[in-house]
Amino acid sequence: MTGSTVTTPQSEQTGSLLQQPRAVWAVAFACVISFMGLGLVDPILASLRASLGATTGQISLLFTSYLVVTAVAMLITGFVSSRIGVKWTLLSGLAIIVVFSALGGCMNSVGGIVAARAFWGLGNALFIATSLATIVSLSAGSLKQAVLLYESALGIGIGLGPIVGGQLGQHISWRGPFFGVAVLMFIGLVATFFLLPATPKPEHTTSIADPIRALRYPGLLVVSLVSLLYNFGFFTLMAVAPYPMKMSAAGVGWVFFGWGLALAFTSIWGAPWLEARIGTVAAIVTALLGFAILLTGMAVFSAHPAILVVCVVLAGLCLGINNTVITTLVMGAAPVPRPVASAAYSFVRFFGGAVGAYVAGKLAEHSFHTPFYLGAGVTLCALALLLACRRFIPVSGAPAHGSTEEAEVLEAADID
Repeated sequence: MTGSTVTTPQSEQTGSLLQQPRAVWAVAFACVISFMGLGLVDPILASLRASLGATTGQISLLFTSYLVVTAVAMLITGFVSSRIGVKWTLLSGLAIIVVFSALGGCMNSVGGIVAARAFWGLGNALFIATSLATIVSLSAGSLKQAVLLYESALGIGIGLGPIVGGQLGQHISWRGPFFGVAVLMFIGLVATFFLLPATPKPEHTTSIADPIRALRYPGLLVVSLVSLLYNFGFFTLMAVAPYPMKMSAAGVGWVFFGWGLALAFTSIWGAPWLEARIGTVAAIVTALLGFAILLTGMAVFSAHPAILVVCVVLAGLCLGINNTVITTLVMGAAPVPRPVASAAYSFVRFFGGAVGAYVAGKLAEHSFHTPFYLGAGVTLCALALLLACRRFIPVSGAPAHGSTEEAEVLEAADID
């Protein structure tokens, strides 16, 4: 909730989850479409490579440009929203996504699509950084219901993204998913403009330098670097796995649909359950070790599509746990406001994904098993760094389900 002020619904207020103001439904719909972008391009990677005569390394730049710009944009989201207000920040992000997703579908070169994806990353950062704050502040009913609504939008978007991308890519062309996002986001933009009331500017403005200064604290720096290394492995899977599966765009879409469901399930329910029983650090260790094992399995069996499919879906379970639980550490890792800590953390970690996707793509031009081995090794480096420097990290308990703290954790974890 970078740079925004949240008015929390009264916890004792009751009512149906479905009985929400139209403004809440407008933002929730836009959230679903935005989260779809996480897995939208995976099913069409092979089609893009074949249609444009590109290399695997060039196609991986679709992730790299998106993530680099998103990382840098995390430093300015608070600066922007604290000066123009939440509504105009939301609308600005939506408008940028509409324009550049449509432009991406019009491009005839990898370079053009990469540039469009970069601007898409800027729009997505502006939108996601303020959407949860809007839902929580305007939702009718309890805070738990507001967070559940956001979680539901997250799960639906992550699950639908690969299916939509796969079906449009299979039956239209690789351009279909880009135009589909543009149309749906435009609908969300219009609904948000007319249904969302004007939001006042926050009383205090945020400086661009605040997140950078926050990295002076060892706890926050360690957690951010751990996440940087882990995201290297995460986007190795995202950038390379679709190729050795040797499936149609629709087939890859269904595989990543299963991955998305697994990720959403552990993000929302599995992570809090595991953390409450074995502790924060142990939960992260379990997730990182499990993910490294699965990446190693993908390296060993890179020539066996059926095994790759199973490993990708199971990886969603580990990724969901890690995305949520490691962000719990961020909230207490430095004596700074949570939005500032979240921005600093996201700024660092997204560079891991950007480098990981590009390096993995280049290695995949020669063999498919090498990038997975490297991803597993870097993930184990994240595990080693966490264990070696855990004394710098103040560990607190997991936030209660439906609490403001959980909402902030989810917001930081789900901007991927």
